[in-house]
Amino acid sequence: MYRQGDILILPVAEESVPAEVRALAPAVRDGRGRIVLALGEMTGHAHAIHAPGELLRDRDPLLPDHLHLPSGGRLVHEEHAAISLPKGWYRVVRQREYVPGAVRVVAD
Repeated sequence: MYRQGDILILPVAEESVPAEVRALAPAVRDGRGRIVLALGEMTGHAHAIHAPGELLRDRDPLLPDHLHLPSGGRLVHEEHAAISLPKGWYRVVRQREYVPGAVRVVAD
């Protein structure tokens, strides 16, 4: 398992990725060609990967994303040490917080 700030990355077996997740369209890469796992709304900094692969993102921000890195990759962020990820499938969970009456993804 890997953690970088408010992002938790869990390796998962390929066969455990649900069919409905595999049917999702991959998230669009940013203008620099990166897979952005989370973008800091206040700073513009990003938890991002610049490698072959795809991020499958559910429309519900409280559900985990799934990341496929066929040849591995490196997770970078301007305020954290880089993390090397081996090839494989991952579940990407954004940290959540409780506010009166709701649960939401933590704003960075």
